[in-house]
Amino acid sequence: MKRTYQPNKRKMKKTHGFFSRKGGNVLSSRRRKGRKRLSK
Repeated sequence: MKRTYQPNKRKMKKTHGFFSRKGGNVLSSRRRKGRKRLSK
């Protein structure tokens, strides 16, 4: 049986990276909260 987590850097960046978050208001809200890391 295959394990559930199959790491793929490109896919992760495309779904959770900076440029994918730029479209919505996720980054600004996380900035306001004072996050050290805004995105993956």
